[in-house]
Amino acid sequence: MSEITPVPATPKHKSTLMRRISNMFSLDIGIDLGTATTLVYVKGEGIVLCEPSVVAIERSTNQALAIGAEAKKMLGRTPGNIVAIRPMKDGVIADFEVTQEMLRYFIRSVCRRPLVRQRPRVVIAVPSGITEVEKRAVREAGYQAGARKVQLIEEPMAAAIGAGLPVTEPTGNMIIDVGGGTTEVAVISLGGIVVPGSVRVAGDEMDAAIVQHIKRKYNVLIGERSAEDIKIKIGSADVLPEELTMTIKGRDLVAGLPRQIDISSEEIREALAEPVQIVVNAVKSTLEKTPPELAADIAEQGIVMAGGGSQLRGLDSVIHTETGLPVRVSDSPETAVVRGTGAALDSIELLSKLEGFRGR
Repeated sequence: MSEITPVPATPKHKSTLMRRISNMFSLDIGIDLGTATTLVYVKGEGIVLCEPSVVAIERSTNQALAIGAEAKKMLGRTPGNIVAIRPMKDGVIADFEVTQEMLRYFIRSVCRRPLVRQRPRVVIAVPSGITEVEKRAVREAGYQAGARKVQLIEEPMAAAIGAGLPVTEPTGNMIIDVGGGTTEVAVISLGGIVVPGSVRVAGDEMDAAIVQHIKRKYNVLIGERSAEDIKIKIGSADVLPEELTMTIKGRDLVAGLPRQIDISSEEIREALAEPVQIVVNAVKSTLEKTPPELAADIAEQGIVMAGGGSQLRGLDSVIHTETGLPVRVSDSPETAVVRGTGAALDSIELLSKLEGFRGR
């Protein structure tokens, strides 16, 4: 039997081998850092974490007592020495240190595998309308939370990828991402956003509108969690085939005592009319700025909606009525953005075609 002479590895082969070994012991993570909810995608595993963007802080020590679902349970129910806060506002960082602590907790939660030796590479979805200062704050929070590299992807682009739109093709694709703090509207073609649109009105503003309506009409004060529950159970943007009712509890502002009242979907629709109209106006404004060739593509293919706020009953039909274009809600719209970051991580070819990642 002849002896086999080993072939020396070239520098190129060594580099490829080291990169493959490195990838085995490191993580690539996609994060949808939302105002209401943070979702985390791990390359090769899928969505591994979905937690509310809430942190409970002990006032005297400024230490985080709970993060995520446990902290959300404390909203509006904490004693004087504890405060439950949402460090993200309108899709951007409102409290840098708390956001950093929250990110660190979420990243460490998904990096507990025994073989992981390197800090993760992280892609974070951010609103398209944020400033360079706000972008630097997000990057810095990611690095301080333990990432070895932080890249940003605009939320409407990530949502479009997650919704399955052909974003790298030379055709016009329109996406509406209704989140917690912002509504992102964008026309996308050839891997870039051609016409951006962003308004800081979304799920949170809808909740606030419900709180104000109940306060104004019934002199009853309810919390933001109750308002969100009302929106989910009976909220609508358009007339329903069968109107809904529910019983809610709050504090009577005159007597100062707990009070129970019955409300209907008609009056909640009235309360939501203003924020819904702002979203519709953002869509129409973006369409007005769209080049004619891309507008023709959108007229043929329609508009796709994503984000948790897109699940408001009748919102798609209102936009269809106002624009005259076909409108559909993507599958699992609340996870579209994080699935988009994951798809970008999973496909080097796709990542290289996206504006902002080319040449990296």
